[in-house]
Amino acid sequence: MDEVAAAIADPVRRRILELLRERPLPAGRIAEHFEISRPAVSRHLRVLRESGLVRDAVVGRERRYELAPARFRDLLRWLSQFSRAELWERRFDALETEVHRTRRERRTGGSPNSSQERTA
Repeated sequence: MDEVAAAIADPVRRRILELLRERPLPAGRIAEHFEISRPAVSRHLRVLRESGLVRDAVVGRERRYELAPARFRDLLRWLSQFSRAELWERRFDALETEVHRTRRERRTGGSPNSSQERTA
């Protein structure tokens, strides 16, 4: 996870990831989006490749880069522990259960304990 964090810490590498989100691209096309040298872009691509965020394949005379989804799933899984979304999901599920229980009680004419009270 440390190499992924280091890889995405750089704004150039984050922009490369954004470019690859659309479709696989050769290194030359990626380099066209930056005002840095092609060797510098190649170094950024190497860092992304070594971190597992992108993979490359030789197609003819070009080396094409694309995102590696599995590594992003690992990152998302790790980041999700800091999200409150799951906590809210559980709260909404509990609220939905309570609403259904209350509606059922109103239709049957009382609380779940009222049938026990009548038989006692």
